[in-house]
Amino acid sequence: MNSNLNSSLSNTAAYIASLQTEQGAVPWFKDGIIDPWDHVEALMGLSVAGYQDQVHHGFEWLADAQREDGAWWAGYTAEGPADATRAETNFVAYPATGLWHHYLASGDHNALDVFWPMVRKALQWVMELQTGTGEVFWAVDAVKGISRDALVTGCSSIFKSLECGARIASAVGDDPAPFLTSRTRLGDALINRPDRFDRTWESKARYSMDWFYPVMTGVVRGDAARARLTERWHEFVEEGYGCRCVVERPWVTVAETCELTMACVAADARPRAQTLFESLQRFQVEDGSWWTGYVFDEDVHWPDERPTWTAGAILLAADALYELSSAHTLFTQHT
Repeated sequence: MNSNLNSSLSNTAAYIASLQTEQGAVPWFKDGIIDPWDHVEALMGLSVAGYQDQVHHGFEWLADAQREDGAWWAGYTAEGPADATRAETNFVAYPATGLWHHYLASGDHNALDVFWPMVRKALQWVMELQTGTGEVFWAVDAVKGISRDALVTGCSSIFKSLECGARIASAVGDDPAPFLTSRTRLGDALINRPDRFDRTWESKARYSMDWFYPVMTGVVRGDAARARLTERWHEFVEEGYGCRCVVERPWVTVAETCELTMACVAADARPRAQTLFESLQRFQVEDGSWWTGYVFDEDVHWPDERPTWTAGAILLAADALYELSSAHTLFTQHT
């Protein structure tokens, strides 16, 4: 990794850290929304860069904000809940991934001891929303109750979180079996029961995340992973720019491109991963932040936002490629 990229990544981490609130939360941008999934993504970026005290503080915010039932609302501000309409299962599961990543990067076993009760309670809430056919319902509406459908991307993220939950349980002397059993059932649904997803709304197959998330999270591996990425590569990847968010729109997004980079490393397609990541360098701003995305047929950065979670994804992708931290294999080696 050259010195210019090293400086770029240092500035990226400093940008994230500069926006962390006194309570430990990491908003999307200054005075912006805070949601559990993107908060954790930003924390993982900080872990890669060695900001372990800030990461620990970020988990303290999660513990303080956690509901009595183990879940978190969809969105918060510094003052409290901002979107209390629902709790989303992949949001609630993701702190397990973040905590295991923090341990891999820092070696801080005390953090596992301190925050495992929070993570275990969150995963138990998620597993209660798993169906008999293995998929996990995507959300619980505050008024209407359980939203009885499932998302491929969301469930793939949960699949990884259950693995991380099982690893944490083993590390702290707890029983990993419930999380492994739930993970096996979820993986079976993702691979063998496509009829259980997108049953009540339009298919999400037009979104790139539905295509590569099962590879990045270890649901699909080996030859099958490489075949899956090759099958729709030319639909989603705009050479020289990155990965489209939605197949029919001329819009590439930095975070999706970073995640596809990690999926390529996981599928042993490292040259593709390297090319993708290098295509993103034009999207960094002088303060270390990164544009959300780019509409390439209009030459416009859109939206006019530079989120901390996009910066976090950059650091995670760089780690997967250049092995910057001892957590670099989290999304690229799956067992």
